[in-house]
Amino acid sequence: MIKNRHSSFVFPNRLSLALVLTLAFTLLFPLASANAAGTASSFPFEEITLDELQAGYKNGDYTTEQVVQAYLDRIGTYESNYNAFTTMNSKALEEARDIDRRRAAGETLGSLAGVPIVIKEAVDMAGFPSTMGWAPLSKEKGGIELIPEKDAPVVARLKAAGAIIIGRTNIPAFSSSGTSASTSWDGDTYNAVDRKLVPGGSSSGTATAVSGNFAMLGIAEETGGSIQNPAAAQNLVGIKPTFGLVPNAGVVPLGGSTRDVIGTHARTVRDAALMLNVIAGYTHEDPKTVASIGNIPEDGYTYKLNNEELQGKRIGLYGPGWRDQSLTPETEALYDRAIEELKAQGATVVTNPFAGTDFAATVKSAANGIDSVYYDMEDYLKRLGPNAAIHSVEELIEKTGETPSVFDRYKGKLPDPDSQPDLSAFIDTRTQLLQIIDDVMDKYDLDAFVYPQMFKETPLLSSKDNIGATTVSEINLAGVPLVTVPAGYYKSGAPFELAFTGKMWSEADLLGMAYDYEQATKYRKAPVLVKKP
Repeated sequence: MIKNRHSSFVFPNRLSLALVLTLAFTLLFPLASANAAGTASSFPFEEITLDELQAGYKNGDYTTEQVVQAYLDRIGTYESNYNAFTTMNSKALEEARDIDRRRAAGETLGSLAGVPIVIKEAVDMAGFPSTMGWAPLSKEKGGIELIPEKDAPVVARLKAAGAIIIGRTNIPAFSSSGTSASTSWDGDTYNAVDRKLVPGGSSSGTATAVSGNFAMLGIAEETGGSIQNPAAAQNLVGIKPTFGLVPNAGVVPLGGSTRDVIGTHARTVRDAALMLNVIAGYTHEDPKTVASIGNIPEDGYTYKLNNEELQGKRIGLYGPGWRDQSLTPETEALYDRAIEELKAQGATVVTNPFAGTDFAATVKSAANGIDSVYYDMEDYLKRLGPNAAIHSVEELIEKTGETPSVFDRYKGKLPDPDSQPDLSAFIDTRTQLLQIIDDVMDKYDLDAFVYPQMFKETPLLSSKDNIGATTVSEINLAGVPLVTVPAGYYKSGAPFELAFTGKMWSEADLLGMAYDYEQATKYRKAPVLVKKP
């Protein structure tokens, strides 16, 4: 079932759909083909949307097998230079053929039937290794192999919707970097926009796969920036949902009880919203998702996607009341342009609405909520199943001979697994931050806050500098949602993105406003990938 990324790809020996469509395009439009030959990919599904893909299936323009094969061909061409994947799904084509058979038989298919997607390696897939990005758990590096016996709930939901999982994507060890995958046993993932830039973390491989057109959609996960940072670094739409909206059972934890969320990476707002429709909602496997009941739109997360959603909206702008961190001059210029674009769509802006509040000071002195990591890891390891190689943190340390750095906070004295974490300080922090956010939005009658996601451009991978996010600690401590959307480029070519955020459970509102902005500006450009020399 499992085929490692480092194994050679094996594809059917036949004329691929990519070649067929490329030849047809060349014959019909020879001048356009000649002009594009040196600068653009011949990949026939580049930047395709979910609606376009499903229309093609309905019209019989291609089969799921042909689509999946084309993606695998593209991965085979470029993956060695980008390292997005740790493990490939060797049954992807078989699963694609099954979708084609069911479609031909007239069966009712799920909303993501035949859609190629990727899953962050921190999210369990039955029968596929969970390395946590850590060398001692990588069989390839001589470590112990952990094989989950059942899917995480989000994976089960995606499979039920008919999605074709292409593979699992690279992460830093224990998802503990918001900037890169440099600590991964599998080495760095490279940014699809520009290999010289950091890819963002910890959902590094997912962002590269989706931005680089290795898949249409991806599952990302965040404790402290791991959805929004790679989305912003790689010119993507990312949804960091309200804590408790999407189940995170079966996901390697950092703050599983307090902060961890599962979200989406996509190239368009609508595609991201359609994926959120599938993964959101209550499951008994994750009791905290009971909070989502009554907070999911009856018509799903696409019902506010229109070109007038910003009309009449009141938007709070970034300022020192939120965080005392200045923007670089170029970031400020790009943000100023974006503000004018928001106003052109009918929005009214409010400068520095958090002025005079204790918001920034509360964030600086906050309890981070990661003190639950030991207990969350115990729960995660137990869920792997009775036949797994490791069942507890004690076994993890004993069998690997190493204590993971995520437990450094306990200063050498690990908690009693039968005890309970004291999260009272974190609960106080979240309560204070949510109250301030609600008060500010009510005081100024705000519909959302729209900030530059970074205060500076994406760093070079070689610099060892960290991403300069403006929204990571604040958003994750409060547990509120955030949507990133492309908003231009720096002179260097690094992406510039906006972050739309607001009250808990406001995903549909944020997506509506982000969609209006996206459609009015359309800044995303497909990256031009480079083959390994």
